[in-house]
Amino acid sequence: MNHPSSSSPAATPSRAVRAAHTAMAACLGVMALAVFVNVVLRYGFGSGIAASEELSRLLFVWMVFIGATAAYPAGEHMAFTSLVGLLRTRPAAMQAAAMLIRTLVVLACGLIAWGAWQQVVVGLDSHSVVLNYPTALLPLPALLSAVAIGVMALVELVRRAPFDLGHGADVE
Repeated sequence: MNHPSSSSPAATPSRAVRAAHTAMAACLGVMALAVFVNVVLRYGFGSGIAASEELSRLLFVWMVFIGATAAYPAGEHMAFTSLVGLLRTRPAAMQAAAMLIRTLVVLACGLIAWGAWQQVVVGLDSHSVVLNYPTALLPLPALLSAVAIGVMALVELVRRAPFDLGHGADVE
């Protein structure tokens, strides 16, 4: 078999990827523990921890945006490669499509970042009901994710990086 070994550079995740996976695992672990303890307390003892719902919601939002950010450089976002795949034999058209798509990604990230920033500013003056954290913590991961993905797409655009139609190209 021709699989990369776990010691090869392609198979070794970067520090940022490992940190993202660790953060997502921590979020998921805390969420699962909080919900489990709350369920046991509610059904077993007729009481619960009100903060577990707020905490789980906050951690879920962060986990989703950390995952979205980590998925971009790995090429794991949903892609519709059927149309772009038709351009494989036409390198100039493929390059133009890549530039157009990345430009649209940068623009979309700019719009998301702008809207998330407005929500962060609004959230600075209000606090969650139970845990009393600034509600700016809810839209903050959207802002950070949009900026990170936008910068990665912009770098790809400037470098004129070719599309990697790799693993998902034959799935459709």
